[in-house]
Amino acid sequence: MPARLLLSSGDLMADRRFEFARDLQLKGNLPAAADLLMQAIELTPDFTSAWFTLAGIREELGERDAAIAAFQKARAGDPGDRHGAGLRLMRLGAEPVSSMPQAYVQTLFDQYAPRFESSLVDELGYRGPKLLFRAVSSVRAAARKPAFFKRAIDLGCGTGLAASAFARGVDHFIGVDLSPRMIERARATGLYAELDIADMLQGLRARPDARADLILAADAMVYVADLAPVLAEAARVLAPGGLLAFTTETHDGEGVVISQGLRYAHAAAYVRAAVESAGLKLPLLEDRSARNEDNTPVPGLVAVAAKT
Repeated sequence: MPARLLLSSGDLMADRRFEFARDLQLKGNLPAAADLLMQAIELTPDFTSAWFTLAGIREELGERDAAIAAFQKARAGDPGDRHGAGLRLMRLGAEPVSSMPQAYVQTLFDQYAPRFESSLVDELGYRGPKLLFRAVSSVRAAARKPAFFKRAIDLGCGTGLAASAFARGVDHFIGVDLSPRMIERARATGLYAELDIADMLQGLRARPDARADLILAADAMVYVADLAPVLAEAARVLAPGGLLAFTTETHDGEGVVISQGLRYAHAAAYVRAAVESAGLKLPLLEDRSARNEDNTPVPGLVAVAAKT
């Protein structure tokens, strides 16, 4: 994943102690690293990156309450929460599951962009676009319709992996992504007729009614806690007979949880209910893993919803 984010304290001595602490952390000397981070925080009490790193160390040491307090300090020091301290608090059970901060997602993928494809495909065995292509082709074949779409929207388009998988079957591709650096790389592919810098919900709200024949979200719903607003907008934007195809991570419980990878996992029953509440049909919902973590497939779902 992306390189470590450092928000400078503005104090050279504090920043140096932070760097020394990071070296100790990487070497496994967590108590010494925590001590240096506390020294940096004494110099600059609002040092967000130091608080966030300290929180991670406290969590790793099994000091849950101290970790929660440090994550809260990290978020307070950066209202945009570019480190994602709020997500860590959710994972620790200190706060209910809620939306990801836009600043966190944008920062994450702006950092990730230069090595996005090599990391995702080569290291994590990413297969989301291929799974979506097969699922959409299956649904269209069952309906005795060709897998060709005049206008498609690629939500969370990244560098264009999903558009590449569907390129021969789409006349006009629109890409939407919150990360400007991802949009730059998507533009370089030449696959998109239009590209918008926006989150998925904003991107859909900017589109007129009943104008898209296909909407894709490959490995994008994992950054959305509540699927209902996105699905409702997708239903509005889809033309009759249009399809919405997406992947998501899943779990055996109920509702939505934060996974160890700090992404949302949606239970199958939750996905079915969200699709139904949006007024869409669900011709396909399958257990399929779109990526690996530690060489193990992450439990996932592939869904294709249809507007009648």
